[in-house]
Amino acid sequence: MAFEGLTEKLSATFKRLRGKGRLTENDVREAMREVRLALLEADVGYKVVKDFVATVTERAIGTDVLDSLTPAQQVIKIVNEELTNLMGGAGAKLSMANSGPTIVMMVGLQGAGKTTTTAKLAGLMRRQYQKRPLLAACDVYRPAAIEQLKVVGAQLDLPVFEEGQGDPVKIAEDAIRHAKDHGSSMVFLDTAGRLHVDETLMDELKRMKAAVHPHEILLVVDAMTGQDAVNAASAFDEALGIDGVVLTKLDGDARGGAALSIRAATGKPIKFVGTGEKLDMIEPFHPDRMASRILGMGDMLSFIEKAQAAYDEKQAAKLEEKLKKNSFTLQDYFDQLQQIRNMGDLSQLAGMMPGGLGRQLQGATIDDKAPAHTEAIILSMTPQERENPQILAASRKRRIAAGCGLTVADVNRLLKQFEMMQQLTKQFSKGRLPRMGRGPMGGFGRKKRLK
Repeated sequence: MAFEGLTEKLSATFKRLRGKGRLTENDVREAMREVRLALLEADVGYKVVKDFVATVTERAIGTDVLDSLTPAQQVIKIVNEELTNLMGGAGAKLSMANSGPTIVMMVGLQGAGKTTTTAKLAGLMRRQYQKRPLLAACDVYRPAAIEQLKVVGAQLDLPVFEEGQGDPVKIAEDAIRHAKDHGSSMVFLDTAGRLHVDETLMDELKRMKAAVHPHEILLVVDAMTGQDAVNAASAFDEALGIDGVVLTKLDGDARGGAALSIRAATGKPIKFVGTGEKLDMIEPFHPDRMASRILGMGDMLSFIEKAQAAYDEKQAAKLEEKLKKNSFTLQDYFDQLQQIRNMGDLSQLAGMMPGGLGRQLQGATIDDKAPAHTEAIILSMTPQERENPQILAASRKRRIAAGCGLTVADVNRLLKQFEMMQQLTKQFSKGRLPRMGRGPMGGFGRKKRLK
């Protein structure tokens, strides 16, 4: 997870501050030295770290902090605010066209994940903002680049415009005409990357910019390259004039220095971040939420948004009605399992949990086989068996086990878990919450009254 090491070091530093109660100026300066080292180890640029620590120290040694009843909390609040400012303050949105399609030009070095990110971003625009995007294959140099865009476009059910190995500028112009004729509200131009910034690449991008007048030029950079990502952002901005940055592979960089350095070094905001390999793992960048995560405070807003995106309202209403009537079935159990899996893996969600809960879950993973086995068992049942599991006699269980390639013991284990769930829903349907005790869920259930 991004910032894992930084979060641990900052948490330890602030824990020591909280243990001191009243703070002196020396306490603050010592804490800031540790913050500086933690940021440098996270691969944040030296000048960025120097300016950040100076600003925080100046604010933190003020009388309002040292004389307050909770000085350590005040210092953490200042660090949180300055981290947010360092990454841009508020989330930056895409500029949209007043009329006609919005043109987004995607640029970057080869290997940053530009083609996949282009499709991911287009998918996000359609999924969350109801846009009608068109992908344009303008990378005519890299082998299989056009085919790659067509493959990811097909996986996301997005149209792709391509004219083979022609002039990239003409392809971009033709794609925009096609978008206007076919009612596309956005055009994403997937341009060619190079292994390094060179004049040929920049000249081609400049010609394309002059020809199509994009509303947004987004630079795709790999977070795992650290300060090289910052250098690339600076070079592209100087030569081309970018509007924002999309940071990929943020989940694979435990340091996270690029995310903290890019805005300060270039003045350009990070607008989106890639958080995993799946095509839906891209999200808008919120500096305040990221600062909260870095300081171990969690990010419940993003967690709630993920839950809302994964959860179907009609299914939720249907489930609520079933719970009221105490008619929760194995099919409902199956549906809920799928929706939970759609939210993402546990290690990513852990970073959104505040305090100790996030640290307890951090690094934990759900055994992919366990939910897959549960789904396989339920799918091996007939609709009647899912609705009425009490009819599952020994012969039926053997048939189900053979059908899913598991054992009768696995089937029995699932049925036992489901039975526990039904006991809980039965109490919910009667308007009672289960008391803490020695119940079947290892802590839930009614305590027996001693006679």
